[in-house]
Amino acid sequence: MNKKKNEELQALVAQATAGDKKALEMLIAGVQDIVFNLSLRMLGTFADAEDATQDILLKMITHLSSFRGESSFTTWVFSIAANHLKNYKKHMFARYPLSFEYYGDDIVNGKIQDVPDLTQNVEKDILAEELKMSCTNVMLQCLDVESRCIFILGTMFKIDSRIAGDILDMSPEAYRQRLSRVRKKMAEFLGAYCGEYGDGKCKCKERVNYAIQSHRLHPLQLDYINATEISLQTMLDVKNAMEDIDDLSQDFSFCKPYQSPERTKHMIQEFLDSTQLSIIQKS
Repeated sequence: MNKKKNEELQALVAQATAGDKKALEMLIAGVQDIVFNLSLRMLGTFADAEDATQDILLKMITHLSSFRGESSFTTWVFSIAANHLKNYKKHMFARYPLSFEYYGDDIVNGKIQDVPDLTQNVEKDILAEELKMSCTNVMLQCLDVESRCIFILGTMFKIDSRIAGDILDMSPEAYRQRLSRVRKKMAEFLGAYCGEYGDGKCKCKERVNYAIQSHRLHPLQLDYINATEISLQTMLDVKNAMEDIDDLSQDFSFCKPYQSPERTKHMIQEFLDSTQLSIIQKS
């Protein structure tokens, strides 16, 4: 980030901390999609990601006065979000943890041919696309929480290893080594089992009814299909203080970014419109 932009951001933070609502809204608008997408990949479902995003943005707001500009504002927000999400226990997969062994066994041995039509007149191609995006996102839950965070920061957000190391409290070298191992593990699983991103036997269209029966897919609640997708570059532009210097590129195209849901935006706006805004000046 150049000196002028850094000074502008510092001024914006100072204004928001002093109670300038417009300045605070600008800060939130700049990071809310980042926070939501990190939450979605870390927690696995839209509902849990929405709840966590609200928590993180409120934590950001109420701790704004502690930002000292020693790192970029985006890095500071990433640190708050990553720490919150690594310790988040309220999401579905904290109660029902997954593993690659379980996922692989279900792909190989699931009795998909025994399930009747449960599509409720929704086009199967649409349901297959929803299942593909949901399944590959949920697959991240097979990783331990720190490996998951490393994979998301490195693969989806393409964060510099020095900055990611600061966020996760590890050396850049350790981060790069862990990222390489986790990417290899994910790629091997996709290659072995997934027919969409690898050479596996699993085909989303063939498993639609099985997924509905297993409550993994809900024909009348298509979160991914209904979400507003944004370009990856649009989201990456908001972290322009982070230069991508790692030569660890690999295409995991299921990591698509989405706009944060309207429900989350409305909740934050309601908070900003309330008298609780004074807590920012007192924190």
